[in-house]
Amino acid sequence: MLIGPTLGRYFAARFVRTVLGVFITVFALVYTLDFVELLRRAGEAEGASPGLMAQLSLYRTPAVAEGVLPFAVLFGSMAALLQLSRKLELVVARAAGISAWQFLQPGIFVALALGAVTVGIYNPVSALLKQRSTEIEARIFARATKAASGKDLWIRQRGLDGEAIIRAETAVEGTTQLAGVSVFTFDEAGRFAAQIVAATATLHDGYWELADARLLRPDEPPEAYDTYLIASNLDPGQVRQRFTPPESVPFWQLPATIARTERAGLDATRYRLQYDVLWARPILFVAMVIVAATVSLRFFRFGGVGKLVLGGVAAGFALYVVRQVMEGLGASGLVAAPVAAWFPAVVGSLLGTLTLLYQEDG
Repeated sequence: MLIGPTLGRYFAARFVRTVLGVFITVFALVYTLDFVELLRRAGEAEGASPGLMAQLSLYRTPAVAEGVLPFAVLFGSMAALLQLSRKLELVVARAAGISAWQFLQPGIFVALALGAVTVGIYNPVSALLKQRSTEIEARIFARATKAASGKDLWIRQRGLDGEAIIRAETAVEGTTQLAGVSVFTFDEAGRFAAQIVAATATLHDGYWELADARLLRPDEPPEAYDTYLIASNLDPGQVRQRFTPPESVPFWQLPATIARTERAGLDATRYRLQYDVLWARPILFVAMVIVAATVSLRFFRFGGVGKLVLGGVAAGFALYVVRQVMEGLGASGLVAAPVAAWFPAVVGSLLGTLTLLYQEDG
C-alpha cells in the first residue's frame, strides 16, 4: 500500500533536506582543507594566486566529495528518521495505521532519485572538473619545488637511439601530456647519455614532444630548446589509459572508452567496473536508507538510541569495506565486474530488509 501524497511529500522533503545538509557540510569541509593545502603548496609556484587556488580547489572537491555520497545518504536518512521520531511524528503515523514500510517509501524514492541525478549529472560534471584541475595543476606546479608529491610517474621506453627513462611529477588525465618531466637517455650500449629537463612532454605517434627543455650532457654546458623531440615506441592509447583513472571518465563517455580500449587490445576491466558501480549506485543509496531505518525507528522514550546510531554507523562502514574489497577483486579480475559492483548494494538491501522484517513483524 502506498503512502498518501501529502504525507509522502512531507517525509520526502525531510529526507532531501537532511541528506543535502550532510553532503553540503562534508563538501564545504573538504573544500576548506583542500584550499588550505593548495595555498601551502603555492608558496613557490609562479602565478599561483589565492583566487586561482580557490578555483582549483573548487574543481578538485566534487570528485573527492563524490566518494562520501553513500555516507551522506546514510547519515542524512538517520537524521531525518531520528528527528521524526523525536518529535513523535512517527508515533502519530504508526497510530494512524501507517507501517514502517509505508513511511520508508519517500526515503527510498529520494534515494533512487538522488542516485540517478548523481550518476547522470553530478558524476560527468565532477569528472570533467577533475580533468580541468589536473591541467591547471600541471601548468602551475610543474616547476615548483613543492610540486612533487612523492608519487612521481615513471616510464621506461626504447627508441631509435637507445633506452630512456622518463620521470614526471604529474599527468594530465585524459591526455598523453606529462608535466615536470626529466628524461634520462642511454645509448645502445646502456651507458648514460644525457638528461633532458622539460616543463611538459606530450606523446605523439612515434615521438615525445618536450616543451621548454634543457639538455644536460656530461662534461658539456647545458643547452636550452623551446621544443625537443625524442623517438618513442610507446602507444599513445596505452599511455592515455594508464594516466586516466576510471573515476576521471564521465559516466556517459564510459561505453565509448570501453569500446576504444578493447579495440586497441587493452584491458578495459577497470572501466567496466566503474560503469557497473555507477549503475548500481541508486540501489546502494536505497541500501543506505534501509540500513538507516533499522537503527533509527526506536522511540526515544525507550532509550538506547545512541547505541543503535553507533550500530548504524558501524554497519555503514562495514558496507563500505565490503564495497572496497569487492571493487578491488573486480579490478584484479578475480570477480566479474557486475558481481563486484552490485554485490554490496544488493546484499546490503537484503540484509537491511531482513532486519526490518524482524523488527517490525517479529
